[in-house]
Amino acid sequence: MQSFTCAFIGLGLIGGSIAKAIRAHHPNSIIYASDIDVSSLNLAKQEGIINDTITSYEDGKLKECDYLFLCAPVLENDKLILNIKDHIGSKTILTDVGSVKQGIHKRINELGLTHCFIGGHPMAGSEKTGYAFSNERLIENAYYILTPTEDVPKEKVNSFQEFVTSLGAIAMLLTPSDHDYVTAAVSHIPHLISAELVNLVKKHDLPDETMKMIAAGGFKDITRISSSSPTMWKQITFMNDKHILGLLDSYIESLELLRKQIIENEEDKVLNMFSDAKDYRETFSDLSSGPIRMVYRTYVNIPDEAGIIGKIASLLASYDISLKNIGIIHNREFEEGVLRIEFYDKPSLLLAKKILSENGYD
Repeated sequence: MQSFTCAFIGLGLIGGSIAKAIRAHHPNSIIYASDIDVSSLNLAKQEGIINDTITSYEDGKLKECDYLFLCAPVLENDKLILNIKDHIGSKTILTDVGSVKQGIHKRINELGLTHCFIGGHPMAGSEKTGYAFSNERLIENAYYILTPTEDVPKEKVNSFQEFVTSLGAIAMLLTPSDHDYVTAAVSHIPHLISAELVNLVKKHDLPDETMKMIAAGGFKDITRISSSSPTMWKQITFMNDKHILGLLDSYIESLELLRKQIIENEEDKVLNMFSDAKDYRETFSDLSSGPIRMVYRTYVNIPDEAGIIGKIASLLASYDISLKNIGIIHNREFEEGVLRIEFYDKPSLLLAKKILSENGYD
């Protein structure tokens, strides 16, 4: 079984999840880490995820590494790269996990590190942040975009692709520009829209907050990502402003056209808009978790009787199925049931549905 020596500068949600995946798939690897949150480092050490902490970039640990991951907030990387550039080993591949790639590639070029840099972006995440919420399965079946410089040897790019694949992710090569354009459309603008939809409800709700109270179904699903870190998304927005503004202008034009069609009662055109979106959406693959984390969820019709939630939870527990969340849905505009159950992975979801069906639940 292969083993690697890796270091993480920043051990939050993404860095912690990659470190845990390395420990799971390559258990004999040596993993070092530094982070401003000492409690995260202590926890990672207690869990056996990291072997040791990095107290100084001059202690020689970075020079040992096969892969050195920059996992700090995107605007911190400029300072980090400057601090570590003289301590990178000759065999080390430097990589990052940021959501915007052109900025860091520019910095890498300025500092003469193009011979060892492969940009990286695992298209996975969570509404939660920090090492405490990291998970070895977070990048599993997620696209992991790589943006190597032109100066990195081909064999090193191939080796890093194989390494990423060995962690359960799906490696994809893109140029930094193409990466930023694509993620602007499928990740960055959706976060902007999600936040503004939530603010729309906040601004126009009734005095007794009826909108907030009954918000469920589709609204909660498409605005779930608004719980992500505001500071991080502010940084991403302004680092990728060129692509975001171009696509945002296009989106605003489409909304203006839709508004005109509604005003002029152009029902066929509005129907075509919904149909085109439905048809195209149904061609999307469910293989990857994508930039917005996949949720494994089912809905169950239940009778209104005391203890029914505990009864279902006990039934699933008897089959060693762990529940991530369970609760009553009071707004059924979209869901097909009144009890919503969330699981940690797809196998648990499929087994639970089978058990519930066999026990007479719809």
